[in-house]
Amino acid sequence: MNDRWPANQVIVTGALGWLGYRLVQTLAEGLADHDQLRGPNKRLRIRALVLPGQDPTPLRKISGEVEVIKGDLRDTAACARLCANAKGAILFHTAGIIHPRRVREFYEINVEGGKNILAAAETAGVRRAVIVSSNSPCGGNPPPGHLFDEISPYHPYRHYGRSKMLLELAAKEFATRGRLETVVIRPPWFYGPFQPPRQTLFFGMIRDGKAPIVGNGNNLRSMSYIDNLCQGLQLAALTPAAAGQLYWIADRRPYSMNEIVDTIERLLENEFGQKCAHRRLRLPGLASFAAGVGDATLQALGLYHQKIHVLSEMNQTIACSVARAERELGYRPMVKLEEGMRRSLRWCVENKIKF
Repeated sequence: MNDRWPANQVIVTGALGWLGYRLVQTLAEGLADHDQLRGPNKRLRIRALVLPGQDPTPLRKISGEVEVIKGDLRDTAACARLCANAKGAILFHTAGIIHPRRVREFYEINVEGGKNILAAAETAGVRRAVIVSSNSPCGGNPPPGHLFDEISPYHPYRHYGRSKMLLELAAKEFATRGRLETVVIRPPWFYGPFQPPRQTLFFGMIRDGKAPIVGNGNNLRSMSYIDNLCQGLQLAALTPAAAGQLYWIADRRPYSMNEIVDTIERLLENEFGQKCAHRRLRLPGLASFAAGVGDATLQALGLYHQKIHVLSEMNQTIACSVARAERELGYRPMVKLEEGMRRSLRWCVENKIKF
């Protein structure tokens, strides 16, 4: 058995997603930024769920200890295969959908799919499930300066927030049955290497002077560098007292939208040779309000439009405290915004991904 891990096997859903892939990588290779998690886990066996049709080659290149299972969370048989013979294992449930084509997918994948994998884990005797939720079950912060914490009430934002709230409630129900420990992790907007095209598009918009700033840009956003988030997930798995708990995991402090955009622009120009327009697409607060009306109307019809939804949130403060995770898990978010964005941009350059 691995010296660090209480089990010699972990299971990861969404293993070819942005977060899932980096989690598999850090489970196998260790996290250089955290003393407790530094160094490879050579004897840790990793079982990874990927969707049918996805190429699992990148996962197999990480480690020969990665076993790939193909399947969909909506398929109970696939969930059973993933958890078979995994008694005492740790499950990291990172799979989910953020920007679907239809609203019903939020519930099919995030809720019913989540229940399917938790039921399969419970039946197989998996010891603990660490479940990735979102900031969306709490919506936006009420007054300026407010920070969400673990006792903040539910106020879900649209159907995505409601689907993640229902997943959290399902996790609590499984925990009360006493056969499967659960820990819920709430990350806000996360960033870093292996990012999807929408994040790279944001870099290009900043360079070209088209980054939207709604209102004065002083609204705060908690963000989580992806390795900080992977640290939080692993500590939630390793800390006995975390069973049944919920934690916010983010960088130590929130950043204003102005600071986020200014930081990326400065790095693009000073360190990555990108000529920046030094402009912003400044929009009144009414733009987010109008987008919110459109977003709500579309979702009421069962439809979803990613850009309208994102614009509806651009003037909101969505900020949290990580004090409980620091106190109870030993969480230490080592990578701050500038270094995290530097690593993100370097990854794009090294992988020949154009902004």
